[in-house]
Amino acid sequence: MPRGLMAADSKFCLKYALASSMYGKLPLADVVGETHKIGAEYIDLWPLRHANQREQMEEMGHDKFAELLKKHDVKLGMTTRYDLGPLGLDDECQVLKKFGGSLIISGSKGPKNVTGAEAKAGVKEFIEKMKPHVEVAEECGVTIGIENHANALVASVDSIRYLGELAKSPNLGIALAPYHLPQDEKLLAQLIEDLGPKLVHFYAWEHGKGCMTKLPKEQELEQMPGRGPLDFRPIVAALKKIGYARWVEIFMHPVPRGIPIMETLGAVTDEINVARAYLDKCVAEV
Repeated sequence: MPRGLMAADSKFCLKYALASSMYGKLPLADVVGETHKIGAEYIDLWPLRHANQREQMEEMGHDKFAELLKKHDVKLGMTTRYDLGPLGLDDECQVLKKFGGSLIISGSKGPKNVTGAEAKAGVKEFIEKMKPHVEVAEECGVTIGIENHANALVASVDSIRYLGELAKSPNLGIALAPYHLPQDEKLLAQLIEDLGPKLVHFYAWEHGKGCMTKLPKEQELEQMPGRGPLDFRPIVAALKKIGYARWVEIFMHPVPRGIPIMETLGAVTDEINVARAYLDKCVAEV
């Protein structure tokens, strides 16, 4: 069954992927070994400035990286490449194809923070520019997920919906980050329902007290599901309603970027699992 589809009689669950950026610049060999510990089979490699496991992969060489994955029974599912930009992903698609991966996350390009007709026009132009790159992705069996990042074209609820409506290829969709949107559970749930199959990735990430200034660790961690005030139950219910079966990344940004969210490898994994327990409780309740 293609990823992203769920049999009608199967029990709904969240399928997790591990974001390497949660571990800062800790060794790739160690981070890969944490994947199964957070209930995942797939890893997402991040580059500088948030991490450097994508660079570590190149330094060790693809053959050795493949051996590392095999050793831990882990798969490279995706990479996050804001550094390349949405128009620079062609070579990365080939890398994902080589490893059997199927998703690349990047940002959008065009007028920033637009709504209404301006958003629709900007998104339409962006999709047109993306066509040759989406064709490469299609040939490689890769989907390009555009995150609704702040201060970007795809940032407002309007622009997110327009990308969902206007992007006809199933290989181009939205990587939804609640952090960057109003912290309104009903709005987020409705947006998920509106996107349906165009939702190609989901960040379990709330705003809390933000990630732009240094805060006491307990406050910084309020970005994590279950730590901050956002109720994920309506959000999870919406994911269930659309039969969402793509990856969920438990996520936050530390301050400064490029450090682990906790002081040690094991503490990072433990913190992710606290959030996972909360999300799985939400699933059980919906």
